[in-house]
Amino acid sequence: MPAFNFKIPIQVRYADLDAQWHVNNSRFLTFMEQARLEYLLHLGLFDGKTFLDLRMIIADVHVAYKASITLGQKISVSTRTMKIGNKSITFEYVIEDSETGEACGTGEVVGVCFNYTTHETVPVPQEWRKKISEFEGQTFE
Repeated sequence: MPAFNFKIPIQVRYADLDAQWHVNNSRFLTFMEQARLEYLLHLGLFDGKTFLDLRMIIADVHVAYKASITLGQKISVSTRTMKIGNKSITFEYVIEDSETGEACGTGEVVGVCFNYTTHETVPVPQEWRKKISEFEGQTFE
């Protein structure tokens, strides 16, 4: 599998913590969501102006928790496209400690291309395939 070409830093906030003083498991999804949004913005697949233009809805999510994250810990999330189907894109994530490289969690999310006006799924745009293929350095047919 190719290396991750996209990584963002995450600031752990007090509000991310639960009663055990580590990042709540639900925040891992929020971290992955933020990384996915920034990935789409970086590739020019979304302009960030209206979510009706995002053209994607989440269909499936998997998270594996590897280690706890605490307040003040420097975290990053790496994102890449694993697969592009007819109407779906599968993203892969690694949430890691930025200083040690230890994986705190991994994830996989399937996004389905979606028209929010008609409320119907649509094929992955060819423009998206092209931009993702160029960025990831592999062809997604």
